[in-house]
Amino acid sequence: MIVEICASSFTSAYNAEQAGVHRIELCSELAVGGITPSYGLIKQVSEALSIPFFVLIRPRSGDFTYSNEEFEIMKKDIKLCRELGCSGIVSGILNADFSIDVLRTQELVELSKPLPFVFHRAFDWVPDTHKALNSLIDMGVHRVLTSGQEATALKGLINLKKLQEQSNGGITILPGGGITLENALTFKDAGFKEIHCSLSTFNRTISSPNIPMNSKAHFDETKIAMSDTDKIKALLRLLN
Repeated sequence: MIVEICASSFTSAYNAEQAGVHRIELCSELAVGGITPSYGLIKQVSEALSIPFFVLIRPRSGDFTYSNEEFEIMKKDIKLCRELGCSGIVSGILNADFSIDVLRTQELVELSKPLPFVFHRAFDWVPDTHKALNSLIDMGVHRVLTSGQEATALKGLINLKKLQEQSNGGITILPGGGITLENALTFKDAGFKEIHCSLSTFNRTISSPNIPMNSKAHFDETKIAMSDTDKIKALLRLLN
């Protein structure tokens, strides 16, 4: 069974290779579901590791419906990943109604070639998985990373099996989300050929800081934080 480890740092990627994992999905900021890693991280992994690594192309946290400018950023990042020797691309775009944005996702798939393309867990938000999976197969997407539209892949196992049956070999269903040592065999026994997990451990590096740097407001998936033009203008007027 192929094991893919989601790594959000060079140390995590290095540890995964040393452990004998088959493939890495490289990203940053797992706390928000992952975003595109930095140029430096991609290059370091490319130069130092030998196992295949796929790169997440997601320009920000929050939803998966992107502006034209964000779409251009995604395309630039894919071109960069190809130049840096990445093994594949993980990405995807939704419409405002959570259906797959077929036109723009197809453009990302074509731009990624000859690298394989994985549609990520935005799939777990689509209203019609049957239609969405057929669309991905038609686009030539190689895998879909999904928890079966549940909080964890274990809870979504029945749906994952249905997707596996529907795929009929046309696309690989990659279960991911809360897969652990305790439940991994469940997916192997269910006939899945690959799994996606992080298998992280949390090492305390400092004592509790006097001033927290995390902002709870930025962890709300229903909102996107952005600079407010009016507030900035007001501040500039105030200071001047």
